[in-house]
Amino acid sequence: MKIYTRKGDKGHTGVFGGKREFKNSPRIECLGTLDEANSTIGLLRAKLGDDHEWQPNLHKIQKDLMDMMSHLARPSISTKENKNARPTDGAEFCEAWIDEMENDMSSPSDYFLLPGGNEISALCHVVRTQIRRGERRLVSLIHEDPECVEDYVSGYINRLSDLFFTMARSEMDKHGVAEEKWNLFLYKRKKSTTEVK
Repeated sequence: MKIYTRKGDKGHTGVFGGKREFKNSPRIECLGTLDEANSTIGLLRAKLGDDHEWQPNLHKIQKDLMDMMSHLARPSISTKENKNARPTDGAEFCEAWIDEMENDMSSPSDYFLLPGGNEISALCHVVRTQIRRGERRLVSLIHEDPECVEDYVSGYINRLSDLFFTMARSEMDKHGVAEEKWNLFLYKRKKSTTEVK
């Protein structure tokens, strides 16, 4: 079977169940952005090497993204059943990993940081921002087809950006790379002001 079909030459693409949508629809924009993030996670994994301790968890995230994307590709009006897995444990999985990494770090997460550090931490920041963009596109899809987006998807996507921020910090901490701090988190600034009074 050939990879090309020519069916999308006029700006439409097929979604789960056979419906066709414009390639700039909220659904396709969301799917494309999450696919972009997933591809960058693949690049991150390639940079890390096969034996890195993050590999199993990143592999799970990539598979979970594919499963979630398949469900987001199914319009709520579709009568065709999607039998792919639903990673309903995603938010909790991210939280557990975040807590584990934060417990191992030499300093707490109190500041907005300038993205960078070393190549791996910078890549983690790229994934973080792509996931955030995917989340914004997800909100557009929720407005268009709210029944298509189950709660676990929104929670998982939201938590993933926190996870990749923490991964960037963990990478820098392990290699003794200094963080370039910008400002205290807002809630930390408010707390600091209160304590001074």
